[in-house]
Amino acid sequence: MSAHSTAIGVSSKRGTWGGGNEPLKASYGKLMMWFFLLSDIFTFAAFLISYLSIRLSYPAYEGPLDTFIGSNEYWPVPELVFEAVPFLHGFHAPLVFVGIMTFILISSSVTMVLAVEAGHRNDRNDVVKWMLWTMVGGITFLSCQAWEWNHFIHGTDAGSIMTYINSLSREVTETVFGANLVVNEYGPPAFAQLFFFITGFHGFHVTIGVVLLFLAFYQAAVGVYDRRGHYEMIEKIGLYWHFVDLVWVFVFTLFYLI
Repeated sequence: MSAHSTAIGVSSKRGTWGGGNEPLKASYGKLMMWFFLLSDIFTFAAFLISYLSIRLSYPAYEGPLDTFIGSNEYWPVPELVFEAVPFLHGFHAPLVFVGIMTFILISSSVTMVLAVEAGHRNDRNDVVKWMLWTMVGGITFLSCQAWEWNHFIHGTDAGSIMTYINSLSREVTETVFGANLVVNEYGPPAFAQLFFFITGFHGFHVTIGVVLLFLAFYQAAVGVYDRRGHYEMIEKIGLYWHFVDLVWVFVFTLFYLI
């Protein structure tokens, strides 16, 4: 065998896609996480595009905001739907509470970055500390979302007079309080259906993220990653958590700002 062919053989074994090497300096675990996140991007994109197409099929409310009432004829005004704040009954603060929710989730992304950075330094104490704070942020966000769902389901004190088709396929006109999958005090049933489905699907992802955070937090605390010699699992969970935070930015923009 010539020296040239031997060099080519050695080069191919050491190449990016050679046997056992890490493509683009990413481990198998990281690549699989990226593939999963890519598939999830397509899923969320399909849901949000569907929301936009249905949203644009309804006219916007054009009257004065202080006289807004729910109707099946036009899309609700988000800042008049999501204006309640916990423990402040009757206090109207448009989008303040959901803004706080968003700030909490984005802040948890910052603490996740700090946990990953600590993992690169093999600093177990810092990893445990920042993972704990990230987990607290995720649980707080889910608690806020549970309260928001509860308020949305129960509705306002006054309610709205709505005409809808009940479970017996009969047209009914009555005062409706809150929202469900059949009738919605704030506007068309499609608004409530999409809200429950898309924010619920995102909340499901956050819940899975919190479980993963707890498992990684526990393993870091008992020294599992120290014995492995690396904290790559923290980085992989960080990729997932950043994705969940990024998706919420799009959900927040479409549901609450448009």
